[in-house]
Amino acid sequence: MSELLIEKESLTFECETGNYHTFCPISCVSWLYQKIEDSFFLVIGTKTCGYFLQNALGVMIFAEPRYAMAELEESDISAQLNDYKELKRLCLQIKQDRNPSVIVWIGTCTTEIIKMDLEGMAPRLETEIGIPIVVARANGLDYAFTQGEDTVLAAMAQRCPSEENQTSFVHIKEKKPQLVLFGSLPNTVATQLKLELNRQGIEIQGWLPSTRYADLPILGENTYVCGVNPFLSRTATTLMRRRKCRLISAPFPIGPDGTRAWIEKISAVFGISPKGLEERESKIWSGLEDYLSLVRGKSVFFMGDNLLEISLARFLIRCGMIVYEIGIPYMDRRYQAAELALLEKTCQEKKVPFPRIVEKPDNYYQIQRIRELQPDLTITGMAHANPLEARNITTKWSVEFTFAQIHGFTNAREILELVTRPLRRNQNLSSLTQSILAESSTYVQS
Repeated sequence: MSELLIEKESLTFECETGNYHTFCPISCVSWLYQKIEDSFFLVIGTKTCGYFLQNALGVMIFAEPRYAMAELEESDISAQLNDYKELKRLCLQIKQDRNPSVIVWIGTCTTEIIKMDLEGMAPRLETEIGIPIVVARANGLDYAFTQGEDTVLAAMAQRCPSEENQTSFVHIKEKKPQLVLFGSLPNTVATQLKLELNRQGIEIQGWLPSTRYADLPILGENTYVCGVNPFLSRTATTLMRRRKCRLISAPFPIGPDGTRAWIEKISAVFGISPKGLEERESKIWSGLEDYLSLVRGKSVFFMGDNLLEISLARFLIRCGMIVYEIGIPYMDRRYQAAELALLEKTCQEKKVPFPRIVEKPDNYYQIQRIRELQPDLTITGMAHANPLEARNITTKWSVEFTFAQIHGFTNAREILELVTRPLRRNQNLSSLTQSILAESSTYVQS
C-alpha cells in the first residue's frame, strides 16, 4: 500500500492499455436530439444498436422522439441492396413526417466495418431532398461514450457559417473578437454560464451546438472558442485546424473553483479584469458546508468511464477529499492542459499527495488496488458497480455525472449530492443496525 500512496513532486501519467467497458457512443443521441430542437437523428446500425437505444434511453414509443433506427439487415451487409436508395427512402419519410431542419446520420461499428460511404452519399442526397445531412461516426471504436457528442459537434462545426460570407455584419467589419462556446448543456445551465460572463462584460456570440440548426455560430480567424466539457478534444481540433478559430485553454466550469478559473481565463483573453469572482466563489463554498462536512477526509477512487474524471477529482480534492487514483479511458493532454495545471495547483494548496493518473486502466489491476487502498467511495461504470458492491465496496455510477447538471457555480451542490448519497446511505444503515442491535439487547435483558 505504501507504494501506491508514495508522494510525487508533480503529476505523473501511466498507461495500462487494459480491457475497457463503457456505454456505446451512440448514446449521445439521447441528449443531443433534445438540445438541437429542430433536428432528427438517424442511427444506422444493427439490431444490437436498436436494443441499446430502446433500453438505455427509455423513451416510450408514443412520445415520438426525434430519432430513429435504420436497421441494417443481411441484404444490406452483403451489398444486395442499394444503400443510397434505402437511405433516401428513409430520409424522405422523415421529411414528410417530421420536416426537420437537419438530419444527423449516426454511423456505428457496423457501418465502419462494411465501409459504408456515408460521407459520399450525404451531399448528393441532401441536394435531392433539400435538407442538410450531417454525418457523424459515433461508433464503439471510441474510448468513451461521451465522445459520441464530440464526433457530432466536430461534424457540425464544418457546417457553421464563415466570416467571409458575413461581411455585412458590423462586428466583422470592425474585426471585434467574438466568443463561441462549444459543448451541449441544458438550456438552464447554458443561461447560467452566459449570465456569469455577462456580469464580466463578455458577450457570447453563439453556442455549438445551437438550439436551432439555423442559429449555428459564425466561425473564423476572428473567433475565440472555449469548451465546457473535457471530452470535446476532436471538436477543439476541428475548430482550430479547419475553421481557423483560436482556442481558449481553460479549466472546465465544473465546481466553484473550476467555474471561477474558467471565467478568469476567458476574461484575460478579452483583456477584462474580472470582478467579484472571489466573493462569489466564497459564498458558494460557505453554502456547501453541510455537504463538505460529510466528505472531508474521505477517500475516493475513479475507475474511469466518461472523461469527466480529472475535473471531478480536482473539485473533490478542493472539497477536502483524498483521491487515490484517477482512471480515465483517454486523455488529450493538450486540450486538458489547463485542467491538469489546476489539479496540480489544488493538490499543492490542499497539501495532499498527487493522485495517480492511469490512462486506459486495466480493470483487473484496478480492483487489486481498490482492495489494497480501501477507498470510502469508488466512482465507476455501471458494469462494475454491482460486483464491487457485492464485495463490500461503496460505489457511485459515473454515468450519473454525465446526465446531471454539474456546470457553473450553483450546480456544485448537485455534484456533492451525487457523491454523498452512497456515503449517507452507509451512515444510515450503520445507525439503523446499531439501533436494532441495541433494541434486541434490551429485549434479551428484559
